[in-house]
Amino acid sequence: MRPLISPYLLAALAVSLVSATALAQSESAPPRLLADSVADLALPSPRVQTGTPAAGKRVFLRPAGDTTGPAAVLALPSNWSAEEVWPVFVELPGNGGYRDSRGDTCTGLPEDCSLGFGLTAGRDWIWLSLPFLSADGSRIAITWWGDAPEYNPSATLEFWQQILQSVLRNYSGDSQCVVLAGFSRGAIACNALGLHDDRTSQLWTAFLPYSHYDGVRRWPYPDSTPVAAAERLQRLQQRPQFICAEGTQTEITRKWLAGHLEPAAPQFQFHATGFVNHSDHWVLHDVPARRAARAWLQQLRKQRPTLK
Repeated sequence: MRPLISPYLLAALAVSLVSATALAQSESAPPRLLADSVADLALPSPRVQTGTPAAGKRVFLRPAGDTTGPAAVLALPSNWSAEEVWPVFVELPGNGGYRDSRGDTCTGLPEDCSLGFGLTAGRDWIWLSLPFLSADGSRIAITWWGDAPEYNPSATLEFWQQILQSVLRNYSGDSQCVVLAGFSRGAIACNALGLHDDRTSQLWTAFLPYSHYDGVRRWPYPDSTPVAAAERLQRLQQRPQFICAEGTQTEITRKWLAGHLEPAAPQFQFHATGFVNHSDHWVLHDVPARRAARAWLQQLRKQRPTLK
């Protein structure tokens, strides 16, 4: 397994003060509604353009030779050039078909992801949104991965491998700085699939799960038990995680980790978004959690071994 880590552990420690300040600020007031806050960013329209990848453009991307199958969505930063090596922000969507009483929705499709845009503002990072696939790999899985009741992730994981390697190879992605992020289902999958096996685990150098965490509660997929999740967590080693959520979920996750890790690992940061909404649109608002996440990403980018 890839030796990860002194640069990224240093990065986690370097922003610990920002983390503590942001958490204190976000937890000092009751969570509020997104509707009561004014966003300072607007999602690009259209969300996906046609054509080939280019700086400042977000397009569908399929494995080589595939013109009709499930697609990922690739956005090269506005300042991209082939002469430089770029960190990669990989994002996983939540479960589709979701709508709640606050008006929060989720389609389950990679084109509707928002974390990467809000946290990078379209600069300095390649933003790659990955789908989950059905068991045979022929279609996008709108909820979970694979097919019920087995929820076999093999086709999904193979697709991720192919797409990510293509981005690293063809668009100057930096294999030494790949952050795996996700919302809701995607947050759970950061560990449940991202740490599923040694081959997959080696793809990532850091993780940013937003809203939910593998092992904290039971879900439909097999091996969603705390014991199985704790076993997967052993593959994390020293890699950093920026854990955030709405409401009080962050504290619940912190307590779960404290009960399953000995001693407490310094690479974890915990942040509350300051909102009650189950929505990835919180990153469109200038709040302490977003500022902390951006500082964390900036440190990861600066500490890349490829820059040494």
